[in-house]
Amino acid sequence: MTTESGLPAIRESVQWAVLDAPEGSLSLVALAEAAVEHYALNYSKHPPSVLHDEVRATRNLLSTVVAAADRDTARGLHRQVGWLSALLGNLAYHLDDRAGARAHLTLAGAIGKSTGETALTAWSSGALAMVATSRRDWDHARGHAEHGLQHAPAGLRRAQLLGWALLPTLAALGDASRADDVVSESDEIMRTAVEIPGRFGYDRAEHRLHVAEAHLTLERYDRAADVARTSIAAAPEHTPGWVAATLVLALAEARDAPEAAAGRALNVLDLIPPARLRATARSRLTRLTRLLDPATTGAGAELAERLRALPAPVRTDGTAA
Repeated sequence: MTTESGLPAIRESVQWAVLDAPEGSLSLVALAEAAVEHYALNYSKHPPSVLHDEVRATRNLLSTVVAAADRDTARGLHRQVGWLSALLGNLAYHLDDRAGARAHLTLAGAIGKSTGETALTAWSSGALAMVATSRRDWDHARGHAEHGLQHAPAGLRRAQLLGWALLPTLAALGDASRADDVVSESDEIMRTAVEIPGRFGYDRAEHRLHVAEAHLTLERYDRAADVARTSIAAAPEHTPGWVAATLVLALAEARDAPEAAAGRALNVLDLIPPARLRATARSRLTRLTRLLDPATTGAGAELAERLRALPAPVRTDGTAA
């Protein structure tokens, strides 16, 4: 398990490797790939602002080598710069920097295309769909999702692009029939798929989260609650995925069981330090407070007050809170 000191140690190893081979080497490419794997596998274990700075520093170190490297080495380093850019895009999104997320993810997609890394192209397109969905830019969201599906390999990667990228757009557009088709297809894939861990992976807990949120968007509150419970049960406790599914369940319960819904949200705030609350969790908490009437829901009033007192993930001067 990674530690607080283990995170900068990865960047320091890359720094030493660059000093050892300033013109690049196959060993540096292998180290860069290992660094990407480390950041992706441990993505949820660190506050987004902390991991963002480490990933950025590592990417900058690699960029100093590319120009002097031979063709094959430069191509390998470019791939890893692309994956690091994809991580930066996702981290920016979780820090509520949607413009930054779009910039990093666009670069990642371009590098995926230029290096023939189809998995990077597919994943970056899915993430761009996520960012567009958060802006309610449905045309671009659907376009990015469909572009990602064109590059996604069959199996788990296709299920990921269906559930994570295309399904939210269809639900938001009210296309319930097509959304149900996507759920059916992706559910069928997930029955036999081998899960992949980490930020670039996909598992049943995350898939059920996206399905639950689609039902919530389509105002199928009972179905959303049922599916959210299966996601909660499958996710490790207190992880970002567990938080997301818990808050989706609270949103599904808000109309019929407001006190219980507010209680779930307060429990999240009791358990998760502010620095570890992603922008997506903060957004769900804000949505929940809008659904609850503080005049009739005591826990709802407490939740609204707790949210007002919550420090921002990044200060106005750009430093982490």
